[in-house]
Amino acid sequence: MSPLTVFSHALRSLCLAMWLGALAAAGPTAAQEATFTIRQLTPEAALKLAQATLAACSREGFQVAVAVTDRSGVAQVLLRDRFAGPHTVSIAVDKAWTAVSFRQDTLSLARATAEPANSGPRHFERFVAVGGGLMIEAGGSILGGLGVSGGPGGEADDRCARAGLAAVQGDLEF
Repeated sequence: MSPLTVFSHALRSLCLAMWLGALAAAGPTAAQEATFTIRQLTPEAALKLAQATLAACSREGFQVAVAVTDRSGVAQVLLRDRFAGPHTVSIAVDKAWTAVSFRQDTLSLARATAEPANSGPRHFERFVAVGGGLMIEAGGSILGGLGVSGGPGGEADDRCARAGLAAVQGDLEF
């Protein structure tokens, strides 16, 4: 083999190694830009939140249903007190879904959509415009939704939901 051929092969090998190195270095960056990481509640944390919320409502003398959903609004935990009405189950889930879907508590949404010009969301099948639905947030991330149904009015449901969330908020921070 001539010295020129050896040099040519070495140069090609060096170029290939540099190109592969650049590609490998760019690989994780490209993958990071094409994907994302989310935080979700564990089943244990969702259950603890639901239990704390049910206890807060019980202290006020309310028989309610409590739902905790993931960040997509899919039910993760549902607890129903023994005398809560049968309708409270689906309403609690839909309150949690509404809060997480619209990124706002349902008491505020009830007020915001009361005017006819802003009432469009009230026509959505699962939209519940009454208090008792909260977003679950921690560490700058939306973790899910919390819904309470069965208290004497939306303000009471909202109060119970906030008390339950406050009871476990320290566990959710990261």
